[in-house]
Amino acid sequence: MPPRRKDGSPPREKRRKRLTEFDVRRTKPEESAFQIWDEDVKGFHVRIQPTGQRSFFTYYRRNGRRRYYHIGDVREVDLGDARRIAAKIKLKVIEGEDPVADRRAQRDQGTLEQVHRRYVEQHARRKNKSWRRVASLITRFALPYLGERPIKGITRTDIRTTIARVDKPVLANAVLANLSAVFSWAAREDLIDSNPCKGITYNPVTSRERILSDDELPRVWAALGDSVQALTLKTVLLTGQRPGEVSNMRREHVVGGWWQMPGAPDPKVGWPGTKNGKNHRVWLPSSVMEIIGEGAAGFVFTGKDGRAVRKVDELMRSVCRKIGVERATPHDLRRTFLSKVTGLKFGRHLMDVIANHKSDEVTDVYDRHDYGPEIQRAMEAVSAHITDLVEGRRPGNVVPLVR
Repeated sequence: MPPRRKDGSPPREKRRKRLTEFDVRRTKPEESAFQIWDEDVKGFHVRIQPTGQRSFFTYYRRNGRRRYYHIGDVREVDLGDARRIAAKIKLKVIEGEDPVADRRAQRDQGTLEQVHRRYVEQHARRKNKSWRRVASLITRFALPYLGERPIKGITRTDIRTTIARVDKPVLANAVLANLSAVFSWAAREDLIDSNPCKGITYNPVTSRERILSDDELPRVWAALGDSVQALTLKTVLLTGQRPGEVSNMRREHVVGGWWQMPGAPDPKVGWPGTKNGKNHRVWLPSSVMEIIGEGAAGFVFTGKDGRAVRKVDELMRSVCRKIGVERATPHDLRRTFLSKVTGLKFGRHLMDVIANHKSDEVTDVYDRHDYGPEIQRAMEAVSAHITDLVEGRRPGNVVPLVR
């Protein structure tokens, strides 16, 4: 005799018959869910919920435990196909497999969401300083559509469809690049055979060339004000260094007028490292030393919470709107300074040295000159030139002599 139900009520008699399409689709729902068991394939049944929702399942036992394998909604799988799937599941059980456990393992370890999580923890956190942004892009634009899919089953068409939902070309390119990084890592880990992102064409984009004109510089400088975000942006303009590195400038890295940036990140103090991972140093002109002043070890530019300054890009956007000039970014301030380096005839190579641009030239392997005097001379000259512009003076033609 069947055991009593959990609530103490007598067990419900099993409904058994050779299932037909009429039984599957037309049987009326009841106050509680019930099953109609098929007489042709043992364990195969349709479950009908009080809401009217209907799904195919097959039942088996493994090591004394009951297993219910969900085959699919009756609207997505027809009766004949569901019966054949149930027969295959039964055969796998006879051969010693556990289909429910296998599916759970695949869902927990092999979906894009799970692989992405492993990629972040095992690789991106250690190798990519921008891992938070990478994770955010994939979480926002890819996981809602592909997150629950087994990574082995994701095709190039799936990737194209997902990327097509991102309406901004540059953003779509970033999502595609970061997805490709995840799949490449998965391939190296032998989780998949190949990267489905390969062969997908990136959106054509125009390289950004915005620099601030000599007429715009004094207007922008005045509108920035003297907040900590403003001082950070002014330092970017007067040094030509990357906004993210300036925002995280630390006083212990400033030695004898030189800002010495370790290439490797230092999580203990919050230093993110340089973009290319190489140690870098630049001279801080007198105008910059006046901005940063002196103080104990720690971040030069801090928010109220004592952490490195944030939201400098928001201030830049609001200033441009306020004074009615073309949109400019913090990186455009860096580009403006570096353009002045070449504009004042210091040369393209010295500009690359100051910018800490990665170079693949063979000659760089043999050139071990640190360019200290040249860097100091160029940065003092460019900073003085920009300072004259923002203060309304006519820039002079005299270049400081560094002994």
